[in-house]
Amino acid sequence: MSAAPTIRAARREDLQAIVRLLADDKLGQSRETCSEPLPDAYTDAFAAIDRDPENALIVAEDAGAIIGVLQLTFIPHLTYTGGIRAQIEGVRIDSAYRGRGVGRTLLEWAIARSREHGCHLVQLTADKQRPDAHRFYESLGFKASHEGMKLHLG
Repeated sequence: MSAAPTIRAARREDLQAIVRLLADDKLGQSRETCSEPLPDAYTDAFAAIDRDPENALIVAEDAGAIIGVLQLTFIPHLTYTGGIRAQIEGVRIDSAYRGRGVGRTLLEWAIARSREHGCHLVQLTADKQRPDAHRFYESLGFKASHEGMKLHLG
């Protein structure tokens, strides 16, 4: 990679590459299915995200290859006097590009879009099994201010 990656909205034809990124680590391998063709659930989820104006699936691209992805969602809240917060999910960088600034470029892009959208904060979660991700987010100014909980329903 000689220049900064291109950051853009994901397209339907990027879906196989996006799922490959989501499965590109031990945790992802246990929950994603990279078969060809992909399960219809991925196409359905992509369509739902794509038609929702408060959701965006964003990719980082280098020389035509998808090398990073995140989902950015704007959530209206009553707290903070009716504020809007941004939720960043599903951040993944191709293992061959990790440590080369792609994640920083992608997250800085999402933070800038959140400011433009009038958000009062940006939030994300990172699995406790990903200490490198925690250090990376902290380097961008994120603070582990809350203890998150999840209830898996299926």
